[in-house]
Amino acid sequence: MNIFIAILILLLPIGFYFGWLLREKLGHDKIAKAQAYCENLILESKEEAENLQKEKLLEAEEQIFEMRKKLEESEKQKLRRYKQLEVQLNEKEVNLDRKVDVLTQKDKEVTKLDQLCKIREKNLSAKEKELEKLMSEQNARLQMISGLTNEEAQKIQMENIMESVRQEAAAMIKDIKDKARLTANQKAKEIVIQAIQRSAISHVVETTVSVIKLPNDDMKGRIIGREGRNIRTFEAATGVEVLIDDTPEVVMLSGFDPIRREIAKIALEKLIYDGRIHPGRIEEVIAKSQEEFEDIFLENGEQAMLDAGVHGLNRDQLKLLGKLKYFTYQGSNVLQHCLEVATLAGLMAAELNLDVFAARKAGLLHELGMAVDNFSSGKNSEISADIAKKHHESEEVQNAIRFAHTMDTDKAISPLSVIVSSANEISNARLGAKKETLQNYFKRLSSLEDIADSFMGVTNSYAIQAGREIRIMVECSEINDAHAEQLATSISSKIQNTLTYPGQIKVTVIREYRSVNYAK
Repeated sequence: MNIFIAILILLLPIGFYFGWLLREKLGHDKIAKAQAYCENLILESKEEAENLQKEKLLEAEEQIFEMRKKLEESEKQKLRRYKQLEVQLNEKEVNLDRKVDVLTQKDKEVTKLDQLCKIREKNLSAKEKELEKLMSEQNARLQMISGLTNEEAQKIQMENIMESVRQEAAAMIKDIKDKARLTANQKAKEIVIQAIQRSAISHVVETTVSVIKLPNDDMKGRIIGREGRNIRTFEAATGVEVLIDDTPEVVMLSGFDPIRREIAKIALEKLIYDGRIHPGRIEEVIAKSQEEFEDIFLENGEQAMLDAGVHGLNRDQLKLLGKLKYFTYQGSNVLQHCLEVATLAGLMAAELNLDVFAARKAGLLHELGMAVDNFSSGKNSEISADIAKKHHESEEVQNAIRFAHTMDTDKAISPLSVIVSSANEISNARLGAKKETLQNYFKRLSSLEDIADSFMGVTNSYAIQAGREIRIMVECSEINDAHAEQLATSISSKIQNTLTYPGQIKVTVIREYRSVNYAK
């Protein structure tokens, strides 16, 4: 054991020595390898650096080349531009030289003209002196011959001139007045015609009979009642005569009072619809119909006020206005007549820059007197004007209503009265407004169409706009565009030479080409 320990003790230094030698050897090898690796890295780095330097140098040379190329190109462009500018400057210089030569020449001419003018001025001044001398000598001779001084001669001459001027002025004034009268008449006609053409209100001809349809003929017996008591009660309560004849499913109401006839019509229609017809029921229905009719008057008046473009009427005025719907005068409906007068008066007032609203209101209210109980035709205007005064209408409106039927311009306080009176006359005189002129109206329409149909190539003709226009359809194969113009002129000439009509008639020739085919 001790020997073993001793051997170990001897071997330990030896082991340490050999370990140290081995470590030194291994360390030298690693160092050599590291140095070799570092030298390789350095060489590779140098090569890469040299390569990068060469690449950068090449890139720099290329950039320098490109920049030099661009600079050379820009220098060339500048050089070309400078050459162009030089050419332009040379041209301008040449032009300026020419202008200088022209101006120099003109300056010489002006100098010559100036000299000539001075010479002429001297000559003119000398001639003026000679003329003054001659005029003084002539004036002296004239004074000696006439025995008048210069002032007296001037006075006589001025008097002669003033007299001639007065005569010319009087002639001019007369000419202006004549032209003004002609122009005023023409302008008035144009305004009236335009107002008529722009208004379109239908005229309704009322009768004294209202017709009521029945569901069956058995209803006639129920209306008559036992021994005629129902029909007698109905006639006594309404004041309207009930006409029952052999006409199937029809009953007629006859009466001269349009309001009573309308109330009777509404009451009888309610009784027929209800089916209960006896004296007590008849009186009850008629009483209710009379109450409802007050509201109907108001509705009619409000609608007429809206149609006429008027506002501000109170309830009493609206009721009276609504009543006019059931009155007729000279074959035309009075409310429609009032609406037309309001429209025409408003249009004419607009053309003359007057109060359009006042003109419409006066035209709408000028017949209110007809709706008043115990109306007398001779006092219509007075009653209508009194109603307007009662409801605080303006003086112009009252005056226009008072003289709407008289055309008394001496009593008119404003042009509004003349306008409303003219509109009233136009409405009463228009074709179709009165029953007796309807036949002539339709005859004129037929005459227009007959004249157009008498020409070759005309297929159809239509008179429209109350006879103010006629449209003519022609065959496109027979009438070309140029011939259509000639045809319109020929028809217009024939209408002028054949017919008598107010205003003017528009002739329109329509030529249409159609190509038709069918896909089978």
